[in-house]
Amino acid sequence: MNAKQKIQALLNQLNTVIVGKSTQVQDCVACLLAGGHLLIEDVPGVGKTTLAHALSRSFGLQFSRVQFTADLMPSDLSGVSIYQRQKESFVFHPGPIFAQVLLADEINRASPRTQSALLEAMEEKQVTVEGETRPLPVPFFVIATQNPHDQLGTYALPESQLDRFHMRISLGYPDRAAERQLLAGSDRREMVDKLQTVLTPHDLLELQQQVQQVYASDALLNYLQDLVAATRSGRWFLQGLSPRAGIALVRAARAQAFLSGRDYVAPDDIVAVLPQTVAHRLIPVSDAGRGSVEQVRAMVEAVPLP
Repeated sequence: MNAKQKIQALLNQLNTVIVGKSTQVQDCVACLLAGGHLLIEDVPGVGKTTLAHALSRSFGLQFSRVQFTADLMPSDLSGVSIYQRQKESFVFHPGPIFAQVLLADEINRASPRTQSALLEAMEEKQVTVEGETRPLPVPFFVIATQNPHDQLGTYALPESQLDRFHMRISLGYPDRAAERQLLAGSDRREMVDKLQTVLTPHDLLELQQQVQQVYASDALLNYLQDLVAATRSGRWFLQGLSPRAGIALVRAARAQAFLSGRDYVAPDDIVAVLPQTVAHRLIPVSDAGRGSVEQVRAMVEAVPLP
């Protein structure tokens, strides 16, 4: 199969497990093709963990899952050195973070100290334990799920960590037809266990390189800079986007164009990925009366197209 056929087969397989959410599934695939980390935020029971399992299995990546809890320590993620009497030395035992996909389940139930242990891994693709820096596998993705902040036992993720997530998506409740399919169909966990590997890690790296080659014109980049400048104007948000967020937006738009079968980025690609890519990095002004996603969409309508 060529690249387009593999992508379509991947999307089709994911949509058999996560029914009625094709837009969110495509956003997840775009995020991973762009080389970014993914945050799935929603109430319990709507399929966040199932989607993360299905993504890792379909991409054929080495997978590790950590259930984040209040007593989880940083060493539980990165690993520890244990003294072995036979060797008369300390031997490092790597933790679950040494995987190609780390599912950080309910990440906001861990303490800020443990959450911050992921910062170096997500940005530098390495971890430093006991003074020694160790590289992580390639590719390396964090797929994190979190519950809404108003639920008991959660800690808000700091802005510095939110900025490391390329995209944040919400699944939401299924519509009536999709929910009927869930009620009458097979168990989703059993379906995930039976999923076939559609892409190999080598295929994924090749697709990521192709995504980087998608053309973004000067006019398109001007439009993107206008949007970034609008976030910094103080009219919609308390603090604007960083250059890292702008780079993430370009990469996400390239991936969106690639999934649409084009070798160039259109303004519609930026608009399509903008809320998922930047809303979690922004705080609306106090008198906005709406959330960051709605505020991003209102801002887009005020910025003229090229």
